[in-house]
Amino acid sequence: MAGDKLKGLVLCGGRGTRLRPLTYTRAKQLIPIANRPSVFYAIDDLAAAGIRDIGVVVSPETGAEVEEAFGDGEAWGVSFTFILQEAPLGLAHAVKTARPFLGRDSFLMYLGDNLLSGGLSRLVEVFRSGDLHALVLLTRVEDPTQFGVAVVDLQGRVVRLVEKPKDPPSDLALVGVYVFHPVIHEVIETLRPSSRGEYEITDAIQGLLDRGLRVAAHRVEGWWKDTGKPGDLLDANRVVLSRLSRRLDGDAVDSEVSGEVVVETGARVVRSVVRGPVHIAAGALVEESHVGPYTSVGRGARVVRSDVEYSIILDEAAVIDLPCRLDASVLGQGATVRGGANRPHRHSVRLVLGDRSLVSL
Repeated sequence: MAGDKLKGLVLCGGRGTRLRPLTYTRAKQLIPIANRPSVFYAIDDLAAAGIRDIGVVVSPETGAEVEEAFGDGEAWGVSFTFILQEAPLGLAHAVKTARPFLGRDSFLMYLGDNLLSGGLSRLVEVFRSGDLHALVLLTRVEDPTQFGVAVVDLQGRVVRLVEKPKDPPSDLALVGVYVFHPVIHEVIETLRPSSRGEYEITDAIQGLLDRGLRVAAHRVEGWWKDTGKPGDLLDANRVVLSRLSRRLDGDAVDSEVSGEVVVETGARVVRSVVRGPVHIAAGALVEESHVGPYTSVGRGARVVRSDVEYSIILDEAAVIDLPCRLDASVLGQGATVRGGANRPHRHSVRLVLGDRSLVSL
C-alpha cells in the first residue's frame, strides 16, 4: 500500500446547469448554505479528519472565483493547490488532471456540491486499517436511476458498480465521497469515454474490482445532501439551520425573536417577528417583517415589510413590500423582489432568481 499520507481532492468544476440561473454568475459550490459557501462544509470535514494538503479542481469559467473564496487555507489550517480542469469530462478525468498533485499518495475525493453529517474521520480510519484500494461512501436512495449504484456482499465489499442504471441492481447509491489508493491512476489510464462522453469514476472503480483489488463500502452515518438543484439547496439549508444555536450579536429592536436564531454583528431586526431556525448575516436588515423557519438572510440583504419563510436570500438581495409570502425561494446576490404598499396575505410565491434580477409583484 501507499504511505500513510492522505491528501484531499475537492471537485469544484462543472457547469451547474441544474442550478441556473444562479450558476450563470457563480460557481455552484459557492452558493451559500446557512450563509456559508456550501463547499466550505467539505473543507471543514477534511480538516477535522486531519487532511492538510488539499487539491481543488476548478473550471476555466469559475476558477478565479473559487480561488478567491478559498484563500490560502489558513482559516482551516490547510494548504490548497488549485488544479485547472479544462473541460468537464467526468470525475475520473478530474482525478487524471490532478495526478501531478496527488503523486503516489492515497487521497480522499469529495464532490464540492455535497454535504454530509458525521464527518470523515471514521471513513479515513476504515480505509487506513482495512488494507484497501478504494473505499466508497453509500446511502439508500428512492430513485437509484439517477446515481451510480453499488452491489455489496454480506462482508461489505463492493462486487459491482453501474452508472445511472435503467434497471438498478440495488438502491445503494454512491455518495460523492471516495478514498483511493494511487493504483486508481493506472486504471484511469485505460478508460474510454462512456456513452455520456465522460470518463466515469464508476468505471474506474469497476476496473479495480476487475483486477481483483479490494473495494469496500461504508454507509453514510447521518444525512447526505446533493445540492445540485434549487430544491436540494433549500433542503440542505434546512438541515444545516436545524443545528444552529441561538446567538444574538446584532440588534433586535421592538421585535419578537424566538427559537434558534443567529443575528450576526451589524445585523438589525426592527419591529419584526423572527421564528427560528433562522440565520441573519452581518449588515442585513429585517424591518417590519415576518421571517419564518429555515430562512437564511445574507450579508447586507434587506427584508422590509414582507413575509419570508423557508428561503435562501443571498448577499445584498432585497425583499420589499411583498403582497404575498415568499416561500421556498432562492434569491441571487443583489436580486430585488418588490411589491406594492398593500400586503394582503392571500397566497405565497416561489422564486428562483439569478444575481441582480428584478421582479415586481
